[in-house]
Amino acid sequence: MNQRARSAEDKARRTEDLLKAAEVLAGELGGARHVTVTAVAQRAGIDQSGMRRYFSSKEELLLELAERGWTRWRELVLAVPGGPDLFSPAEAAGVLSRTIAELPLFCDLLTHVPLSLEGDVDMERARRYKINAFAAYDDMARHLEAVSVMSSPQVADLITITLALTANLWQVAHPTPTLAALYEQVPRWGHVALEFAGNLTHLLEASAVGIHARGLVAPAS
Repeated sequence: MNQRARSAEDKARRTEDLLKAAEVLAGELGGARHVTVTAVAQRAGIDQSGMRRYFSSKEELLLELAERGWTRWRELVLAVPGGPDLFSPAEAAGVLSRTIAELPLFCDLLTHVPLSLEGDVDMERARRYKINAFAAYDDMARHLEAVSVMSSPQVADLITITLALTANLWQVAHPTPTLAALYEQVPRWGHVALEFAGNLTHLLEASAVGIHARGLVAPAS
């Protein structure tokens, strides 16, 4: 193997080490917002100044994880086979809620992407994220249209609702220590807030049924 190939291989390995370290730390620390460049570099065994050779900032590192989350979500959705009968709207919603719930870090990052991550990197990095996210979105929409009774615009609306609900409900369901203590004092609030998967599924199913029903109503003349 020549020097250039070894260098590229080493860089790829170091990049993966940093991404894995960030992912593990997000899980250990209670969310991506607690991840720091210093902690990531230490966990990956890389000098902090050397980390800049791989990612220019924490935001670029986390945006890479969000982009990979889109890829993984697409893989999970496309792996759901169609049956002899088309999925009902509620079943299509179930596919989206079940698959995205398997990706906790992605659920968390969906809040941070529009707030800071994609706006705090250079334009070309933001462009790459958008291209890959929209490609995944389009692939999932085509697949769900093919295996369900929902039309293409209806599926697109449902995926958009999934993203919005996930970004909100995930943060609510993973409260700060202050809120966690408050929920212990008022269990009703905690019960409403902390059930991420159940709330997501319920709201998505209701949305899917409503979106589809609206499409069946003939427009007023």
